[in-house]
Amino acid sequence: MRIANIFQSWAILRTGGLIFVFTLAFTAMGSRPDPATIQWVSMQEAFEKNLKKPKKIMVDIYTVWCGPCRRMNSETFHHPYIVDYVNKHYYPVKFNAEGNDTVEYRGQVLINRSYNPERASTRNGTHDFTRAFAPVQGRVAYPTIAFFDEQNNLIQPVQGMIMPAGFEPILAFFAEDAYKSVPWPDYQAAFKSKIQP
Repeated sequence: MRIANIFQSWAILRTGGLIFVFTLAFTAMGSRPDPATIQWVSMQEAFEKNLKKPKKIMVDIYTVWCGPCRRMNSETFHHPYIVDYVNKHYYPVKFNAEGNDTVEYRGQVLINRSYNPERASTRNGTHDFTRAFAPVQGRVAYPTIAFFDEQNNLIQPVQGMIMPAGFEPILAFFAEDAYKSVPWPDYQAAFKSKIQP
């Protein structure tokens, strides 16, 4: 009987110790960025990070009501190759085109002057940042992915929902500075995908 109690106590301590070790391991893992997801930052964080370690900035300009935005988020921005490439080569930003964030850009304060908090989960006013950086040929559409260089200058906005295989060459075109010397159609025609079909 006494031996059984000793084994029972040892088993409880051992199990408790294992639970503690597993809890500690999972807590430590939870504090690190998940490599399986894009490590989104705010616009201001991206600008600040660029001062210390310059990288291009990729801004997903979306709205809460936009179906193609949700699809691009779930399919393209969760594709393992895209996640890895974006995290390595860009400071990625998710920017609500109709939200109420304040963005300071080159001495200007960009806000949403017509933001209505009662409409936060539906269509709302358009943010000044969206008006400045999302238009293509004078038109704003969602999603728009705006690419900025290491000095925070806008390179180009790209509009529309794009699947991973179509987004891969766009990411590389800007990240590798090909946009400075190669026309997009030539780059796209010669591009070799690393995404397995």
